[in-house]
Amino acid sequence: MTQVRRFWPLLTGTHRYEKTLSTRGRGQGVYIQAPILAYLIETANGRILYDVGCDYSKINDPELKKQYYENEAFPFGPPEMTEEQRLHNRLSHLGLQPVDIDVVFIGHLHFDHGGGLCDMQHADVHVHEQELAAAKGQADDAYFQDDFSANYHWRLKDSEYDLTPGVRAIESPGHTAGHMSMLIELPKGQPIILAGDAADLQENIDDEVAPGLCWNDREELALSSIRKLKQLAAETGAELWPNHDYDFYRRCLPFPEFYR
Repeated sequence: MTQVRRFWPLLTGTHRYEKTLSTRGRGQGVYIQAPILAYLIETANGRILYDVGCDYSKINDPELKKQYYENEAFPFGPPEMTEEQRLHNRLSHLGLQPVDIDVVFIGHLHFDHGGGLCDMQHADVHVHEQELAAAKGQADDAYFQDDFSANYHWRLKDSEYDLTPGVRAIESPGHTAGHMSMLIELPKGQPIILAGDAADLQENIDDEVAPGLCWNDREELALSSIRKLKQLAAETGAELWPNHDYDFYRRCLPFPEFYR
């Protein structure tokens, strides 16, 4: 029986970029506004946060913004994050503080998914061991080394596993070396699979299009993960959620409403 009680998608910022970053070989000259999301899962055994968004200081501080985002690796510039969208303010709206989060589960360690770890140094941090190795090895420019260089309480994983009954980590490599998705069994509603960046957009799922950035150009690995998630959704009756699709996000329950 699932131990999940409630589930919230949390908008922690937005990023405008060319669609080719989300759909490999498609979208040249087309720009999209992508939500940057974290997801809060309240269970009978504690609270789990899937992803933590960006490091606010790198966006808000002019010198840091110049260092990290105003360079050739980021032709589309920095993300946007309002004060309201900062993760601790989202939690505060729910009557919570960062210390009320027991487990941080990082789908992958790119800057817009692992940057907020700086506010979560108390929590156990789950990540695939191949992901941390690739991040430390600077597998691509979207890894910022100081996002994950502190002495976090790492819980390195090398396979699929249950975090708690009703919350399962799913291996979905391709976008990055150790990318992980998550299956959430709600107490009443339809199960949800968080694709993470295995599928930025609904288009990635429907048309089986790989993300624009694939680890070591392993497009076939990314496509295999999309198909795996689609099959899992069919087998479990789950809804498969893309991660950076604003049209999809707008159809979700508005914060602070929750799924259960």
